[in-house]
Amino acid sequence: MITTTDKRLVMLGAGESGVGAAMLGKQHGWDVFVSDGGKIKEEFKQILTKEGIAFEDGTHSMDQILNATCVVKSPGISEKTELMKKVRGAGIEVCSEIEFGYRYKGDSKIIAITGSNGKSTTTTLIYHILKQAEYDAALVGNIGYSFAKQIAERPCEWYVMEVSSFQLDDIHEFRPDIAILLNITPDHLDRYNYLFENYVASKFRITENQTKDDYFIVNHDDKVITSYLASHSINANTIYFTMNDQNIHDDGGYSKGDSIIIQFNGEELKMSIHDLTLQGKHNQYNSMAAGISARIAGIRKEKIRESFASFEGLEHRLEHVAIIRGVEYINDSKATNINSVWFALESMTKPTVLILGGQDKGNDYNEIMSLIQEKVKAIVCMGVDNTPIHLAFDGVISEIVDTHSALDAVKAAYALADSGDVVLLSPACASFDLFKNYEDRGRQFKEAVRNL
Repeated sequence: MITTTDKRLVMLGAGESGVGAAMLGKQHGWDVFVSDGGKIKEEFKQILTKEGIAFEDGTHSMDQILNATCVVKSPGISEKTELMKKVRGAGIEVCSEIEFGYRYKGDSKIIAITGSNGKSTTTTLIYHILKQAEYDAALVGNIGYSFAKQIAERPCEWYVMEVSSFQLDDIHEFRPDIAILLNITPDHLDRYNYLFENYVASKFRITENQTKDDYFIVNHDDKVITSYLASHSINANTIYFTMNDQNIHDDGGYSKGDSIIIQFNGEELKMSIHDLTLQGKHNQYNSMAAGISARIAGIRKEKIRESFASFEGLEHRLEHVAIIRGVEYINDSKATNINSVWFALESMTKPTVLILGGQDKGNDYNEIMSLIQEKVKAIVCMGVDNTPIHLAFDGVISEIVDTHSALDAVKAAYALADSGDVVLLSPACASFDLFKNYEDRGRQFKEAVRNL
């Protein structure tokens, strides 16, 4: 823990989280310096200037950085960089923005959500439930708004926080009152020396500081999670959600027939899956996790039920765009890995024209092969290099078309789809070959659909 006499704070990275932590540090009497090796966005420069915080971009001044008491590192900076090797070599404490914010959160409570897929949807759904129940709550973390900045500008009683493994890598004291682990599938392994067990351990750091007064909500159907739990002790109250009601005997969530059931403190909340605005098996998991956390937070069953029915979902995550000539168009641009596409295809009930492609991360398309064969009538490739998709599906799917823009992909899908079909953009790849980010890809897709 930093003492009040040593207060030299250096931010590495001047994005949303870095600027937020800089603001909070300045507010609490730290001598703050912000260093970004790239170009700082104008909006963030204006904030730093207004706050009187010294900053640099396009370089890292090592003399300024290495005299820090504490370095708050952007999640995007790898430990393998020369910069981080020098910081670590100097023995300087390094923490993430969520760790730094945690030290100034006061008596507020945290619901933190992690997992390889479904984090954003579950986090936003929990926030929606809390707001519907008129809780003083903020939506923060990896979903886009800085936890530290929220504390600096408008402290709340509850923080609903999406947390990535990168953010968890640099925690020390961070302790959520309610932690949720949705699932674990291989992702970002380049940051973990290509060892899946390192990535798994990183995800489980969300509960490492929890005590018997806290809750850890986990997916009982995820074999990676249950295998880890079998050999590691957890201090928090562990509550499971599952599709198999035989796995739940006390508190928890499960699926039975066409209903999801949530049990907590002897009370049962039952809701038809047809009344959930979020459809698909994966969203039943997300809803159970959200419902359990809401019950722990003291929200009434009726309010949770109402919130499940009124939640509108996220942009770029299985987002309905339009129905044109009997064909439904769905934007799932946020699906940047194979597991996300598996979830998307699993929820499709109509013949599907699938738009795939982008910057491939070494995908193993065999993981979705059975769903492709069962549900997909045609594939539209949308990327600079579509070779991996052809290698996987040539001879499996008769219609595979190459395109190199959202406009051309939508036109090709339109030509391949018949009334009663679905056109699904669920790329399985990063967007950086043709687009700024997955949001840009999704918006270009939607614009092209609306211009049909």
